[in-house]
Amino acid sequence: MHKWVLSTLITIACAMGVYLLATGLPEKPKDEASELKEGQELLKIKATNFSFDEAEYHVKAGTNYKVKFSNTLGNHGVEIVGLDIELSKDAPETEVTFDKPGTYEMHCSIMCGQGHGDMVSKLIVE
Repeated sequence: MHKWVLSTLITIACAMGVYLLATGLPEKPKDEASELKEGQELLKIKATNFSFDEAEYHVKAGTNYKVKFSNTLGNHGVEIVGLDIELSKDAPETEVTFDKPGTYEMHCSIMCGQGHGDMVSKLIVE
């Protein structure tokens, strides 16, 4: 009886190994910092259903930023009022230098449902 159990476990383990080799392992995460130009900073904005991942985003005035936008859940966009910046899944990144210090409102630029009006955040340029 032990031979039957052992051979079954080995067969299952081999089948799992073949499955993992056929589907491939997940890719290593990209090092986004390596894509930046010298002196450039990265600002990541993530949206999920009816909220952004942070209530406030802080950036330094006069510094060049690569702004990347991504959706975790749902179909969203982001508009930064007063800076003429709008990002979505079709245009998920841009480069910008924030020249004027101040507080700017960010909101979802794509109608996404009942919580759309509450989907706001702030960008603070220091």
